[in-house]
Amino acid sequence: MSKLARAVFTLVLIALFATSLVACGGETQKTQAKIKVGLSFSDFATERWKNEEVLMRKLLEEKGYEVISQEANHDVKLQNDQIDNMVSQGVKALIVVAEDGDAIVTSVDKAADAGVKVIAYDRLIKTPKIAAYLSFDNVEVGRQQALGVMKAIGADTWDVAKNGKIRVIQLAGSPTDNNATLFTKGQTEILQPYVDKGIVEIIAQQGVENWDPANALKLMENLLTAANNDVDAVVASNDGTALGALQAMKAQGLAGKVPISGQDATADGCNSIVKGELTVSILKDIRLLSPLAVDVVDKLLKGEPISGMKNYTLAELTVDPSMKGEVPCVFLEVQQVTKDNVYELVVKSGFQSYDDVYRDIPEAQRPPRP
Repeated sequence: MSKLARAVFTLVLIALFATSLVACGGETQKTQAKIKVGLSFSDFATERWKNEEVLMRKLLEEKGYEVISQEANHDVKLQNDQIDNMVSQGVKALIVVAEDGDAIVTSVDKAADAGVKVIAYDRLIKTPKIAAYLSFDNVEVGRQQALGVMKAIGADTWDVAKNGKIRVIQLAGSPTDNNATLFTKGQTEILQPYVDKGIVEIIAQQGVENWDPANALKLMENLLTAANNDVDAVVASNDGTALGALQAMKAQGLAGKVPISGQDATADGCNSIVKGELTVSILKDIRLLSPLAVDVVDKLLKGEPISGMKNYTLAELTVDPSMKGEVPCVFLEVQQVTKDNVYELVVKSGFQSYDDVYRDIPEAQRPPRP
């Protein structure tokens, strides 16, 4: 082989070797860009969860993560099994909306022990092994629900001698959701002083299994029958349960007359507000929570600091002094939504569509399109 041929051959070998290195490097980059993140949802029957699943998936994929998503249809065992399965598929982080904050600890602790960063999303998972708990100020949600209802009924100027005590029904959320405990805590902080002053009487405080509107409807029918329809106000813990209760109230001619609260500023809830039935909902802007969750996951996986995070004890978060340990948390603010501000706060901001909120409202009674 001539010197020229040997030189050309050597150059070809070098080029092939360099190409191989680039390919290997590209493959490594590709592998790194496809770290798996799992999304575990209790259900998609609750309006907000599917919307948030879509948003989080989009944001995670834009950051280069591979997303595995599962929905448990309110089945506690299934959610545990799904989390175990996602861990076996190699997820490095999990964002979890828990069906049951106690029962899910089984799979979450196993995931955390395997090195998976677990984020409790909106609902607390009752273990100090979670990497973060991201939600809204859920005690404040309860306060604002009760404040909205008490303002609507005119509790501060209520004439007990003339009207008797304000008879209030509290519809707490699902017994398996720790948030329901926090909502009730906030509601009670507002209602109890009125009870102590002899202005308010709590005639019933009931949970609504699975936050199911159908369960709320049946429950409210029974409560109205037991009270002989003598009810002045209802503090319900989300829009779904409030709208279920309103069906029972409507049948008795009480809808629009008896103030009632909700939560989540859902399309149906806001539509009920503009119709004068639901009194107040609480806006928890998921457009802020979902990006926060994605940002926190990204920083945890990269070992970067997270601003605004603060440790709370599980005893504080569960209102249970027997609970041990601490959890890193970020809580977002909430806002009341009423007939007076639903257009500005919900429609103009794009949180819900104009057509959904003003469905079945005569054109002449609608505000202009934003």
